[in-house]
Amino acid sequence: MAKKSETKQGSPKAETTAVADGQKNLAPAQPGTTENSASGPSDVAKSHGFRRKLIGRVTSSKMQKTVVVEVVRNALDPVYKKYVRQRERYKAHDEQGQYKVGDRVEITEHRPISREKRWLVTKLIARPVEE
Repeated sequence: MAKKSETKQGSPKAETTAVADGQKNLAPAQPGTTENSASGPSDVAKSHGFRRKLIGRVTSSKMQKTVVVEVVRNALDPVYKKYVRQRERYKAHDEQGQYKVGDRVEITEHRPISREKRWLVTKLIARPVEE
């Protein structure tokens, strides 16, 4: 069923094998390479892909291990062509309870932690001046 395509002798190209279902299998071009080496070394931390990061202000810290962060954006109105202020509120996880109302923080997307919580507070950007 499978037939080998012929290559010139001494050619640096890898041999290809045609399989009955139309797929091609490539033999490794260099000795010592395997399929698992393409995924990278095992000591590298596993990446989670792209995660959004937003900057906002803490509006509530009354819950345990949770803060409410308000992110304000200016978006162009499609009809009137003026910039309109848009705000969105996110519940974010705060493990130590260290963030207070008024803090500017950076939040990062995360897997669902509770019913409404899908964000983590990653760092404090600015704290309001206390007199």
